Amino acid sequence: MSLFELLEPTIAGLGYELVDIEQSTPGRLLRVFVDKKDGAITLDDCVAVSNHLSQLLAVENIDYNRLEVSSPGLDRPLKKRADFVRFVGESIRIRLRIALQGQRNFVGILTEVGDDALVLNVDGKLLQFELKNLEKARLIPRL
Repeated sequence: MSLFELLEPTIAGLGYELVDIEQSTPGRLLRVFVDKKDGAITLDDCVAVSNHLSQLLAVENIDYNRLEVSSPGLDRPLKKRADFVRFVGESIRIRLRIALQGQRNFVGILTEVGDDALVLNVDGKLLQFELKNLEKARLIPRL
């Protein structure tokens, strides 16, 4: 079982969404990014998740030196299909694994999400991208 699979149901049970996990050199730093529907993660939220995860990681014998729990930030990464569905209508930046029309980086408005692809409005052109071809995707913050 991966660390993501271990932590996701626990975090969901607390009322949060697991966005991403970063691990530095094995056993050193473990960063967990959480969000909630209204998107307003507070310090108290981070403390509650951290306390719960500390106990879970001890029980599961997961070796780490430091645990950090935080919000994913304004430029939140989009990882799962559900992330894309949630943010239809927003501006996003994507990087492809395999180039499309000689280009790997695109910025546009997310207009549609299907089972295995998404559609971006890039400068007035609708472009379709397979989800499995996405290397990275992030929201572009509205400021």
